Amino acid sequence: MTATTMNVNAVVDKAKFKPFHLNVVLWCLFVVIFDGYDLAINGVALPLLMQEWNMTAVQAGMLASTALAGMMFGAMFFGMLADKIGRKNVILICVTLFSGFTFWGGFASNPTEFGILRFIAGLGIGGVLPNLVALTSEYAPQKLRSTLVTTMFSGYAVGGIMAALLGAWLTPSFGWEVMFYIAGIPLLLLPILWKFLPESLTFLVKKQQDEKARQIIQKITPEEKVSAQTQLVLNEVQVPDASIAALFKQNRGMSTLLFWCCFFMCLLMVYALGSWLPKLMMAAGYSLGSSLMFLMSMNIGAVIGTIGGGILADRFHLKPVIIGMFLMGAVALVGLGFNSPQPVIYLLVALAGASAIGSSILLYSFVAQYYPLAVRSTGIGCASAVGRVGAIVGPIIIGVLLGMELPHKLNFLAVAIPAVIGAIAVALIRIQKASEPVTETPPVVSKASRSYS
Repeated sequence: MTATTMNVNAVVDKAKFKPFHLNVVLWCLFVVIFDGYDLAINGVALPLLMQEWNMTAVQAGMLASTALAGMMFGAMFFGMLADKIGRKNVILICVTLFSGFTFWGGFASNPTEFGILRFIAGLGIGGVLPNLVALTSEYAPQKLRSTLVTTMFSGYAVGGIMAALLGAWLTPSFGWEVMFYIAGIPLLLLPILWKFLPESLTFLVKKQQDEKARQIIQKITPEEKVSAQTQLVLNEVQVPDASIAALFKQNRGMSTLLFWCCFFMCLLMVYALGSWLPKLMMAAGYSLGSSLMFLMSMNIGAVIGTIGGGILADRFHLKPVIIGMFLMGAVALVGLGFNSPQPVIYLLVALAGASAIGSSILLYSFVAQYYPLAVRSTGIGCASAVGRVGAIVGPIIIGVLLGMELPHKLNFLAVAIPAVIGAIAVALIRIQKASEPVTETPPVVSKASRSYS
């Protein structure tokens, strides 16, 4: 009897949205919310830490960058590790790291202790993002892929809103420490996350864990008949291994470098604003309370921009949408340098958040759809790691500018320049479907069939 063959990727691409998809998106959303919260508490805590530990703006910028340095190494290391041991395992490891060590950061008594704990937490924060994007992208039906990835990733901005509200409400009575204690909540839910978050379907098929893979396929498409005789195959570009070198093969080299440039510029903007927006607005004459509301406005804009950008990307394409968002952000940031009525300032801050955070999230989705499954986490992880260099540089640059006491419009202009460079880099990326070979090779499905027969 000849075994029937099932193309796993084709089944996922054509599936209708089911409770299984909702489960994946919601659990990834939960993790991303706390990742966004962890970013935003820098902005809440820095003005208070500068007072308590008598730090200059440059020293505070360096301190904010310790977690970002950890994120750079975490993104690269855990991105590659997930292609070897599975995305679920890496996500659980990363949540333990970032939640546990951020919580511990609330007990730090000096900048050195705080910086070390933030660096270790950063390893987990940086490592979890590529894998959440890759897992959501892998399970999302093709026609909803950008929408689901960006909806999941909108939790990043929701975490920022949560940090701004809790910061304004709790820090006057309980100090900056309480913000870090709250970050420990995901530790309590690790057993539930382990039980309900599925492993990567591609990983299960590659490791020949076919029984687990069949159970997941049955949840994705209950109408499909999957038996023990069904042979599961993958429809993907064949690459030798999950290595950085593979990102530069099969005509992907230039686009890989352009993606790295985009991530560098975009995350420089995100983290410069995330770490320093309250302080920038205080320098422009607003109180700390008002400045925290600007942080909330930025993240509300980010939620709208992220979800709206995802819907537009599924209708048109990610490339023109990201270019448009970058340019919108550049205009909004330049506008913040001028004296305007407060409602206009709130609108410009929201547009800047929609641009900076929204385009960073759409970039993750763009990279996830660009690379073949075999190197998807590696591709996202490396792009994210290069982006973390920008994330480290951003807060330091703004710290230096604040220390120079320049006119505040120049501070915002400095954050707008990377948006223009990012738009140019995205415009030069050559669109290429990850599921199609880019050199002359035998048909992809037949190659996959031979590999798994």
